[in-house]
Amino acid sequence: MIKTPLCELLNIKYPIIQGGMAWVADANLASAVSNAGGLGLIAAMNMPAEALRQEIRKMRKLTDKPFGVNIMLMSPYAEEVAKVVCEEKVEVVTTGAGNPSKYMEMWNENGIKVIPVVASTAHAKKVIRGGAVAVIAEGQEAGGHIGELTTMVLIPQICDAVDVPVIAAGGIADGRTFAAAMMLGAVGVQVGTRFLVAKECNISQAYKDMVVKAKDIDTIVTGKRLGHPVRCLKSPFSRSYAKCEYDSNVTNEELEKLGSGALRLAAVDGDTKNGCFMAGQSAALVREEQTAKEIIEDMVFGAEKVLKTSGRWIV
Repeated sequence: MIKTPLCELLNIKYPIIQGGMAWVADANLASAVSNAGGLGLIAAMNMPAEALRQEIRKMRKLTDKPFGVNIMLMSPYAEEVAKVVCEEKVEVVTTGAGNPSKYMEMWNENGIKVIPVVASTAHAKKVIRGGAVAVIAEGQEAGGHIGELTTMVLIPQICDAVDVPVIAAGGIADGRTFAAAMMLGAVGVQVGTRFLVAKECNISQAYKDMVVKAKDIDTIVTGKRLGHPVRCLKSPFSRSYAKCEYDSNVTNEELEKLGSGALRLAAVDGDTKNGCFMAGQSAALVREEQTAKEIIEDMVFGAEKVLKTSGRWIV
């Protein structure tokens, strides 16, 4: 069995964290992941504080295992949500889309293990100085908001630069990619795209079908012009958005408005024309719907097999 320092740090069976995906990572999915031995995350996204509180309490009815909350720091509710996780005694907080430094002292004082998502060594060092117990190093293969570096080059550089556990994210969806992340120096992985097709995931069937059918070149990155690139599946919406992005007659304000609410249309409504179906390049490795338990066990056992045979080329 794969057991790493991350398992001890978070008191979990397997070193797998489920991504905190907006409109996807609710108590149903997160509890299934936690019950299966990983760390499930509730996505706070743009959720008001009281709505998050209710989701946390729902989570506790569904599992007695460790879980966490992902806080998107760009949210207009970030400050009040930051307090709610303290009041509700959440064990783990992961952060994205911003700098968590203003909340770190409060979280640390309340015994919360803070694990920010980072996309560079400089960012990793900064959050560790603030009290992060680990970092999630996310390569640009990931779905949703992404950085510039690939997982292959980012993970070893961050592992060399910091002295806390490093969790790899971006492009990881099976045993081979899990094992590869470990070989790069990571002590665990964060997985998002593959959990989109978990049977406990409540997104639209249209969204799941698009992930399962995706081929290797079926994702696109938009939003670079606005300074926050996003990877999603190619669709009428994403292709149209990409064209507008390179049209000088379309203002930045119009671009922002065009993207507003598109993820909800995909996840909740299954609108294949107007929805933004966020997913990583690993979607091409996802071939069927499974339970969260089946997904985790498939990845773990697959990684064990690869790692056990990793020395076969050495003579």
